[in-house]
Amino acid sequence: MNFAGAHWFKSSKSGDRDCVEVAFVDAQVGVRDSKNIASGHLTFSAHAWDAFTTGIARGDFDQA
Repeated sequence: MNFAGAHWFKSSKSGDRDCVEVAFVDAQVGVRDSKNIASGHLTFSAHAWDAFTTGIARGDFDQA
């Protein structure tokens, strides 16, 4: 998937800190490190990204 020219953004909750950025292109989601964008990105299906963000909202990844 080509993410050249994609609109990358990070969560407003990250403030001025470095964080991950995401971009949505067709049915794919790109994720990259905002402090090292030249290192490339990971690509996930929209379905996988939805499952991940749902898990975050549910607290599935909270540390005990």
